[in-house]
Amino acid sequence: MVATAAAQDRPGPVAELSAAVVSFADDGVVRELLVGGAARWSVSPRISVGPELVYLSGTHHSHVVVTGNVTWDLLAPTTGRAPRVTPFVVAGAGVFQTRESFPSGPFTSADGTFTVGGGVRAPVGDRVTVGVDARVGWELHVRLGGVVGIRLTR
Repeated sequence: MVATAAAQDRPGPVAELSAAVVSFADDGVVRELLVGGAARWSVSPRISVGPELVYLSGTHHSHVVVTGNVTWDLLAPTTGRAPRVTPFVVAGAGVFQTRESFPSGPFTSADGTFTVGGGVRAPVGDRVTVGVDARVGWELHVRLGGVVGIRLTR
């Protein structure tokens, strides 16, 4: 009975679409656009886990980043409803793949990566949220973006 009640307190799974500007430290600051998606499954009312896949495109290169993320909502739902604004922190680790074009042909490399940051999200309907977040990660970068989330179940 207790396990059933705890499962009912957890929010349902969420699919998210994101867009961001990413600034890399190089011989100056290099900015690229990011588009991606993520899924989150709640393991408690305030903690969720899931994968994230993002794509970045530069002048003669592109990046694909796959991470497993943990998100912690700093405010708990009350009486089964999300707060008007939910601040959160997020951390992830995974693989950062770069594909570069050279006159001699393409070159692909992959390295371990991590991101950490936080943001806020707010409901705009029964199943839709919008939010903003900021993260820092490796390869050294800062990411500022927006996210739209859709709860997949009620």
